[in-house]
Amino acid sequence: MILPKDRDPRFITIRRGGTLTDLNHQLLALWAAACAEHVLYLFEAVQPADPRPRQAIEQTRAWARGEIRMSQSRAAGGHAMAAARELSGAARHAASAAGQAAVVAHVAAHELGAAAYAIKAARAAASKGEGESAGRLECQWQRAQLPEAIRELVLDDQRLRNDICWSVFDC
Repeated sequence: MILPKDRDPRFITIRRGGTLTDLNHQLLALWAAACAEHVLYLFEAVQPADPRPRQAIEQTRAWARGEIRMSQSRAAGGHAMAAARELSGAARHAASAAGQAAVVAHVAAHELGAAAYAIKAARAAASKGEGESAGRLECQWQRAQLPEAIRELVLDDQRLRNDICWSVFDC
């Protein structure tokens, strides 16, 4: 479970009654795509012929550029998550990160799902005893990628939802 029971209006677009601008929604999607792409190699090493997670990341970016509809990005996210269900470990988490990134177009709060699954992928891929350290490094890398316009929003979201995101944002 990565979404809170009560929706945070900061992650609901203005036209839907929240406070999120379209530009910041797009920035959240692009950041989520970057988080997912950073660990995508962990999926592709196991399933090199399966394009679904990579396509989901590409669709996320296409949505943010206004080239496709939200429903197309959301559908690509579902396909990436289907690819994840067939696997375990780092490859599964990497595909889930891609799926979460693609559904940010539909629900902006999935941005933390992409980041959290990417951290879980890094932890799972690490050598024995190095998982926590690898997760912290991934979390730090992600934070370094945050655009200034959404930095405080995401960092606050990580603080508020860390417990329901497997406590991966303690970095």
